[in-house]
Amino acid sequence: MNDLKKIICIIPARGGSKGIPKKNIINFLGKPLISHSINYAQASSLIHKIYVSTDCNEIAKIASKSKVNVIKRPDSISDDFASTESALIHAIESLNYTPDIIVLIQPTSPLRPKDSLNEALTSYLSNNYDSLLSISPTHRFFWEIDDDIAIPKYNFNRRPRRQDFKKGDIKYVENGSLYITSYDNLIKNKNRLGGKIGYVIFDEMYSHEIDSINDLRYLESVARNLND
Repeated sequence: MNDLKKIICIIPARGGSKGIPKKNIINFLGKPLISHSINYAQASSLIHKIYVSTDCNEIAKIASKSKVNVIKRPDSISDDFASTESALIHAIESLNYTPDIIVLIQPTSPLRPKDSLNEALTSYLSNNYDSLLSISPTHRFFWEIDDDIAIPKYNFNRRPRRQDFKKGDIKYVENGSLYITSYDNLIKNKNRLGGKIGYVIFDEMYSHEIDSINDLRYLESVARNLND
């Protein structure tokens, strides 16, 4: 299905982090955090090449040891204000060829369903999407705040129990774990998303990202339960 498509994976990983120092290489279940995302990409039979974009020598060494390619990211797009898209575009411009499809995997979401990358790529290719993202269901009740007034975004007179949720009642959140985009979409829109957008659903337990030590400990607990 993808014989004529050059599919690459880019894992952006800065060395700096305010919440957790050197977050992308902190120990998570016995190995550096970024290693989980590298291994996830390596498990896919549809990815041609994997690149880690980083400004950090320690991260670069881990990536090289894992036998993936390293793209040195300049300081100008490595600070707290730099967008992920700037790292993606820089990485692509560093190549001596033009990929057709770019997979973005973020190392701060280390837990993902097994085989979900191949499933996401198969869906992307089969449906001719321009981009795709991973989402997770949420059974929470949402509100908006307007000055000193709370405004419900659901009918609290008919509050459903979790087991009574119907398909139309379920909302989905962007979990930040996985994105797929065409080269054309990324260059045209300067965004990982655009055009005809597809999705792959990850269970609610996969919807958490690591931004703090509490997040780290929570996801370690989730991972141990998954392995039990």
